[in-house]
This record gives sequence, structure tokens and C-alpha cells, in this order.
Amino acid sequence: MRFILGVGLLSLLFTFSACTTDIIEERTPWDIALDEAIENTLGVDGKTHLTMPTGIRLAEIPQDPRNPLTEEKIALGRELFHEPGLGTEAKKGEGMFTYSCASCHHSAAGFQAGMQQGIGEGGLGFGLHGEARSKNPHYEISELDIQPIRTPSAMNGAYQKVQLWNGQFGATGMNEGTESSWTEGTPKEANHFGYEGLEIQAIAGLNVHRMKVSKEFVDGMHYKKYFDIAFADISEEERYTREYAGLAIAAYERTILSNEAPFQRWLRGDRDAMTVTQKRGAALFFGKAGCASCHNGPALNEMAFYALGMPDLNGPGVYGGVDAATEKGRGGFTGNPEDNFKFKVPQLYNLKDSPFYGHGGTFSSIREVIEYKNEAVPANSAVPTGQLAEEFVPLKLSADEINALTAFLQNGLYDPSLDRYLPPSLPSGLCFPNNDARSRVELGCE
Repeated sequence: MRFILGVGLLSLLFTFSACTTDIIEERTPWDIALDEAIENTLGVDGKTHLTMPTGIRLAEIPQDPRNPLTEEKIALGRELFHEPGLGTEAKKGEGMFTYSCASCHHSAAGFQAGMQQGIGEGGLGFGLHGEARSKNPHYEISELDIQPIRTPSAMNGAYQKVQLWNGQFGATGMNEGTESSWTEGTPKEANHFGYEGLEIQAIAGLNVHRMKVSKEFVDGMHYKKYFDIAFADISEEERYTREYAGLAIAAYERTILSNEAPFQRWLRGDRDAMTVTQKRGAALFFGKAGCASCHNGPALNEMAFYALGMPDLNGPGVYGGVDAATEKGRGGFTGNPEDNFKFKVPQLYNLKDSPFYGHGGTFSSIREVIEYKNEAVPANSAVPTGQLAEEFVPLKLSADEINALTAFLQNGLYDPSLDRYLPPSLPSGLCFPNNDARSRVELGCE
């Protein structure tokens, strides 16, 4: 199985090829320019502000104080995240045990879907990067497990207090005061568990994506000892539930960091980690292009929402329509008209793994997104001009500057070894991330 190429021990999960100590090398003119751009934009501690932890440094990873990271919890979550055996609530018998969280958030696509619209239950196949997954002809569109918006990456989620494009998951921070929107009987109700966004998303997602955690599951799929170790302080009556499975999954997701990308290595002192063109693009990112006004911090994201007039999910291979609440973005969650058509600032690492960009996945290249922002002409006529972000103005970048900025985003922010976050196998022995007949063949499980 191609996915069994991951590490075998939890300790290896955090062991990376690059040295974690600073590498002192002579600075080139472009190193100096990038240093100055970062300092001018983010202050003297800007490089520290942008650097992700490496090695087994759990204390340096942002975490929910109610869900502290432990190696045992992370190990359990890593397996549950990839476990098709959780898929017991399928709408059709043939869909049982065929999909997992990783069906739409897998390492080969930068922990997002390898296609414009991810398919959980009701999907067939994988291909090389998840690009060949297709609708099972035995399923009606209404029976598919799909989302009405581009699947967000599960990578670098530790730097996001609330989750999803509209930020609806998470009971703390900016979602305090939104309790009236935590509608009973909807996934948003999970906010009442009181955790941060990653934890709430994982807990809610198990129900949303037709998975079930029970004593029957932990016994039948051989997970009992892993739950018992990870949650020894929790009574058995509570331990084998979606809440604690979700906490384990979220703990694992917090450790999925793109800390071996060239830019991260450059921040740690390896001046040769990026090419001259990538450094020039990075200097533009933190300087003239103004990208860092919204994209900053270790994941180059921000806990803020902006209307950029991008199209909603549509096009060939997209199943089902987009509902009004989804079209309104943050406003569809909060009910505040001022939030309408505003979507969360995404993280920017490993974008080239899955070439579908924007909340609708309608842009097909990184350069296309940069050109869109450079021209600042809205493509979605449904978005009122008054809602567009003040920052959505022409950037006046030349073609050569766009090339450099593209090089930085496409390759300077690319971590080449995300397979290190995969389990070598699962307690259930099932194929992952998908376990349908076609996927098993394409993934080398048969």
C-alpha cells in the first residue's frame, strides 16, 4: 500500500530530516531584503512570529487547554483520522467502512481533497493524489457525502481558533456571543461542548460524515487499548464516544505542521533553503504586495473574514447546489448582514498539492489567484460592492513580480514530505484513506 510508507512509531512522527538548530550562513542581498521586509511589516520579532516548532515539542504547539496534547492521544487520533472502520452510518450498505476523515483531507493533497469537491461516502477510487475519486453510479446525488464549499486543509489547523470558511466551529474567542447560532439539531450544536475550533470540528464531523464511535467499534476494530491508554482518566462510560474520539483526532491534527517547507527552513537559518526567485517573491509578499496584512503568523493565515468577490462552488464534477447560508459565508453563520459574503483567510502552505483555490475551488492555479487579487475585479456579481474588503484593491504588480510571488507561494511554502504524518497501518487492517474496491486496487491494498 502506498500509504504505508509513513513512519511506524509516534516518536518518528515528529522526527524530520532537517536540523532543528540554527544554520548560520552569509546573507545574500535577497536575504537582507526579505529580513527587512519581514521586520518592517511584523516587527523585530517577525521571523519568530512566523516560525513553526519542529521536533517533539508539543508544548510549543497551540492547543486547547481542555484538550492538552499527549503522545498517546495523538497516536490514537492519527489512526482514527484515517480509519474507514468508523464509517458505520453509511446510507447504503456498500458504503459501509469505505471512507474516513482522510478521504477529503489526505496528505497527498496537502490534507485537503484532491479534487474540487471532496466525496466521502458515495465516492469511488483515489488515483495518485485523490484526483481520480468519482461518484459511485449506485448513489443518487442526494445520497452523497459532499460539502457545498471547497474542502479546507486540515494542515496547520493549530493556528486557527475557529474552523471552516465561515468559522462556525469553535466555542471560544471570536465565537463567544454567537450562541444563538448554535442551532439545535445541526452540526453547529456541537459548539456547546465548549472546545476550540479544531476539537468542535472533529466532534461534529464524525456525525456529519456518517461515522460512529461506540463500544462495538472500539472492540470490533481493535481500538480499545488505544482509547484506554489515551484517556485513562476518563470513565469507560464516557471514554468510547465521539467526544473523546474527536479530541484525539483534533490532537493529531494540531501536529500536522508544514515545518519542513523551504520558507520554514529559511526562517530557522538555512539561507540556501529558498531560491533567489522565491526569496524575491517572499520579499514582495511581506512588502509591496501587502499579502502579510492578512496572511501572517506561522501558517500565513488570519482569524478574520473578508469578501473578495470570489465565485462559489460550481463547475464540472460539482454535485448539488450551494445553499444561501453557505453563499453568505460568515454572515450565514452569525446572521449579521455585515458579515455577508465574507470568508476566512486560509493557510497558504502546500497549495500546489491540489489545484483548486478560493472558497469555491474555481481558480485552477496559484498564479490565477494572484492575478485576480492584482487586478481586484470581483468575479461574483452577487457580492455587493459595499461588502468588498478595503484591502481588495489593485496591487500594481508587474508580470515579473507575479512570477516571483507565484514561485514563493508554490514552492517556497511547499513541504515535500507530508507522508511522515501517516500511520503505517490501522488496528482494523483496512485500506486507507479509502476502502472501496477501486481505491483498494489504486492504493495497492490488493
